[in-house]
Amino acid sequence: MSARRYILAASVLLVAIFAAANLLAQSWFAGTRADFTENKLYTLSDGTRATLSELAEPIDLTFVYTRDVGQAFPAVRAYAVRVRELLDAYQTIGGANVRVREIDPAPFSEAEDEALAAGLVAVDTNGGDPLYFGLIGRNTVDDERVIPFLAPEQETSLEYDITRMLARLDRPEPARIGLLSTLPGMNALTEEAGYAIRREMGKTFLIEPIEENFVELPGEMDILMLVHPPELTDWQLWQIDQFILRTGRALILLDPAAKTAQGTGPFNMTNRQIRSDLDHFAAAWGIRLDDAAIADTETALSIEADTGDGRTTVLQHPLFLAIPPGLMSPTNIVTADIGRTINLGAPGRLILNDNAPGTREILMQTGPAPSDIPADRAALDLSPGDAVSLYQASDIGAAPLAVRLTGPLISAFPDGAPSPDLPDDPIYAELARAAAEEAPPHTSTSMVDADIIILSDADMLDDGLHLDLQTGVPFADNAALILNALDSLSGGSELMSLRARAPGRRPMETVDRMREAAQTRFFAEQARLEARLTRSQERLEELQTVGAAGGFFDGDVGSELTEGERVELARLREDMIETRGRLRQIERDFRSDIDALELRLRLFTILGGPLMIGLLGLVFFTRNRRRPES
Repeated sequence: MSARRYILAASVLLVAIFAAANLLAQSWFAGTRADFTENKLYTLSDGTRATLSELAEPIDLTFVYTRDVGQAFPAVRAYAVRVRELLDAYQTIGGANVRVREIDPAPFSEAEDEALAAGLVAVDTNGGDPLYFGLIGRNTVDDERVIPFLAPEQETSLEYDITRMLARLDRPEPARIGLLSTLPGMNALTEEAGYAIRREMGKTFLIEPIEENFVELPGEMDILMLVHPPELTDWQLWQIDQFILRTGRALILLDPAAKTAQGTGPFNMTNRQIRSDLDHFAAAWGIRLDDAAIADTETALSIEADTGDGRTTVLQHPLFLAIPPGLMSPTNIVTADIGRTINLGAPGRLILNDNAPGTREILMQTGPAPSDIPADRAALDLSPGDAVSLYQASDIGAAPLAVRLTGPLISAFPDGAPSPDLPDDPIYAELARAAAEEAPPHTSTSMVDADIIILSDADMLDDGLHLDLQTGVPFADNAALILNALDSLSGGSELMSLRARAPGRRPMETVDRMREAAQTRFFAEQARLEARLTRSQERLEELQTVGAAGGFFDGDVGSELTEGERVELARLREDMIETRGRLRQIERDFRSDIDALELRLRLFTILGGPLMIGLLGLVFFTRNRRRPES
């Protein structure tokens, strides 16, 4: 056989072997996966595996995706592949209990009718056919849960959302939470309004609002949640005391200086309740909230601050804390899987008494040298500079910010039930009297071990502290902490490890570091020029005020100035023009440097590999050419 025919036959044989190997691999290794991504994007978490292994009955998942329309949007197209692969993983591990199918709802088709009947959102595509991109879950008794639209921006919570859907379909009756709060964001009238955390709670739990003037707590309540509660009467405190002793489970968010508290009158500053506490239980629970708010330079959050001249800059504000995972308990199930910071606004110090009944475990704390800030000052909009001027590092160490209390407790009412405070309205008074008469008898000790989680900040629920308000993407794990706490108290812990999964998109950390270095270098010069510009403006306005006194109506703004002042006025104008020009040049240089850095890194990333392989090939080729033939 000639060399040409030999090469041709060998090539055909190699192609055949490659095709056969692919077919066999698809058959033999259909359920096998190897995940080489840094954050294990294609590996299901232990919480998902636990949920799948405990499914009692089959659940149908219907992936709804308008393929032809989605192809025109690269982000949607790529995310559809991600969703499809993740659902395949669920089906592989769930076996017969997870049945996945995909429908393509073309216009006026039965698939579109099914999508609309389930409540999926038809997204307008600027005149074209609508885009359907959601997920429907059904159990064997036709209970239905829907993700109306799978937004690519919500990729970080995709596995959590799907697993939560499965858990809710497998166990349709969620835990009931009684919620008492004075914050408007937690008392929204509809499921779509209020804080994002409140909306997320509604997807997993049954929320039963409690009125501020309650006489009795709701029956059949699994968890009591108090968020910046109002001042409570002895009767109401006794109701809480008895619930804890009988049921044991509560999540409590207190605040010494609630920035998000609402008042009345202009700017909502009248009758504003900035402090909430449960000091009546301090002796019985061994936990008390200090009077002052806490500032901490070690964990200070970077925020955008107004420089006073219409510009904004980024500064670290010690009253807004970004608590990293390193300052949280690595062993408690509530905080063990938290991967990002918990952002707080003027929290307080929890003072613990270890001689009291029960066990107190610190879940979250500040750095080693926080400072007390008067609560009435901290509740206002203090600037970073004002907060630093009030800062006096504490010598008693880190401040506990979240504590979990467990174990048997005794009643905070040793003398039994107090008399109820009857309202003035005769009808409500009669209802209150009847509720008091039907109240269960007083109990002095725990009927079940208590499990109470107390946080010293209620502002952390505000969307602005943990969400990008433009995209809705979280940048802190505030929601994960609250939902973890509720899951832990309700006994459903499978979802905890899913909430804090790292995002699939990796930030360009090298570029970010170089950008910060460039900011430091440029901002120092920028700050110096801006200070000079401010001084020049002040002096210019002073001279113009003096000079315009006599010539204002003549249009001569310098009629009252001396010759020296006129020269100074002209020099100031020239100086301001020059300074503004240099400031603009600095901003242009800053942007061009950042653009150049990003361009060089992208070129290196794109071309580095091929160039290296090409160079290696060239080296081997040259060596072979120079090697003498034997």
